[in-house]
Amino acid sequence: MKEQDHLRWRRGDTLLVVCVLLTALLLLLGLFWLPARGAQVTVTVDGRTVATFALSTDTTYTIPGIGGYNILEIRDGEARVTDADCPDAVCVRHRAVSRVGQSILCLPHKVAVTVVGGEPAVDAEV
Repeated sequence: MKEQDHLRWRRGDTLLVVCVLLTALLLLLGLFWLPARGAQVTVTVDGRTVATFALSTDTTYTIPGIGGYNILEIRDGEARVTDADCPDAVCVRHRAVSRVGQSILCLPHKVAVTVVGGEPAVDAEV
């Protein structure tokens, strides 16, 4: 019986589990709130900027990519690719972007949609 006493669940164990779960939840939520909202979205094809749009203005733009097209939609301060004729359509399934540094990539068409502007999020301090 003495051997099993050290395996029994204690009040301190519950407190430790709750603290670890709360810390993990706060860190996860911080990932979504830390980056600043962007002001603009830039569209690049094969490394060249072809268009820049304000996230505050709702619009739709057909991106002429290498060997195909992507349709960019900006609505409610977010940018998303709603249609593309690439074989895998990963860019279409990607969630909408609105934070500085977030990107949507279409590798077959060499298209990158990147959120820029606004206040940059702090990456590190020296």
